[in-house]
Amino acid sequence: MPYEPPTHSVERSIRATTGAKIVAGIDEVGRGAWAGPVTVCAAITGLRRPPAGLTDSKLITPKRRTELAGELESWVTAHALGHASPEEIDDLGMTAALRLAAVRALDGLPVRPDAVILDGKHDYLGVPWRVRTVIKGDQSCVSVATASVIAKVRRDAMMAALQEEFAVFGFAENAGYPSPMHKAALRELGPTRYHRLSWAYLDALPQWRHLKKVRLSPEAAALEDGGQLGFDF
Repeated sequence: MPYEPPTHSVERSIRATTGAKIVAGIDEVGRGAWAGPVTVCAAITGLRRPPAGLTDSKLITPKRRTELAGELESWVTAHALGHASPEEIDDLGMTAALRLAAVRALDGLPVRPDAVILDGKHDYLGVPWRVRTVIKGDQSCVSVATASVIAKVRRDAMMAALQEEFAVFGFAENAGYPSPMHKAALRELGPTRYHRLSWAYLDALPQWRHLKKVRLSPEAAALEDGGQLGFDF
């Protein structure tokens, strides 16, 4: 399916209207997974022409996505990754975990951005950061699309590295998301130390339900937008 390539329109607008000189794009991956971290990439791209084929990582084939990530990492002005672990997700809830991972990514940059573009409509970052949210920013903004591809490829590689130890879960193929193979392994073996134990999938597994963690804070206990996918078995 043809798609419009991302542009620097939002980055230029932020510079023009706020005086910001350094603008970072941010995107996350792993929000709806049952296992593994949530990963955030922060990317500063300037206004240079990006490598050909850049768009939302979900619209690119795995092979090309891996190739493109390598091209982007040598082309981008600066980038950094931040992660929030399954334990942190269980303890804090997804919104706070996303903020934690995003701050870690931003802190990993060699310079502090004057403004940040977040993919989506919800500002999970907040003060003191100057934030512009953009729905489908991973398709329309060069810096966010860059962050999308790098975050996806690097998190997928992290999950694939678990394949030797947990081959039956199929992490190399599903990256911790609820595939049929993943669900079957959970029914038989229960969750690993890489699983999110506050997730509602455990409600459908009576033999493992005793392992479920309950978050006590009102924010953490709420079902957050985009947080958990595919509870049915």
